[in-house]
Amino acid sequence: LMLPGRGGLEILRALRAASLATPVLLLTARGEEHDKVLGLELGADDYVTKPFGIRELVARVRAMLRRTALTESVPLRQFRIGAAEIDLEAFQVEVDGQVQRLSKKEAAMLALLFRNAGKAVSRSAFLDEVWGSDRFVSTRTVDTHVLNLRQKIEPDPAAPVFLVTVHGIGYRLEPGGGGCA
Repeated sequence: LMLPGRGGLEILRALRAASLATPVLLLTARGEEHDKVLGLELGADDYVTKPFGIRELVARVRAMLRRTALTESVPLRQFRIGAAEIDLEAFQVEVDGQVQRLSKKEAAMLALLFRNAGKAVSRSAFLDEVWGSDRFVSTRTVDTHVLNLRQKIEPDPAAPVFLVTVHGIGYRLEPGGGGCA
């Protein structure tokens, strides 16, 4: 909860506002009931106060990961990126009441980015995961698809805050926009 620069609760709010299902365990010195209740109400999966036993902490992390593994086996269908509501089953994105169609490749790219939110996804990973063996495409094809996605999702496609370029690697989905992850 007490981090340099940004507070842990602020980061937690940004993660949950982006509908991320990332497991969150708050490990803090703040042990008052109102701190615990606030952290859990904001979306933390668990709350551990100092001092704590290492075995207990490891057991709590393993339990969270088991729960996450169970929910990740359910296919990703709908999520939000900023103001964009994405529905992968309907192949569409809605921003401010305007609905736009997603191609199958765009939907697969968004799903890959969402599963790896906050992490760089290489162009070759996009080619492997999205295009598979149908690879008569180059890494520039990935760039073109990302440009199209930015047109549909970003408030200002020329200055992206959600689908950001990781120079020399590929792209990263920033859950809260502007580097909060």
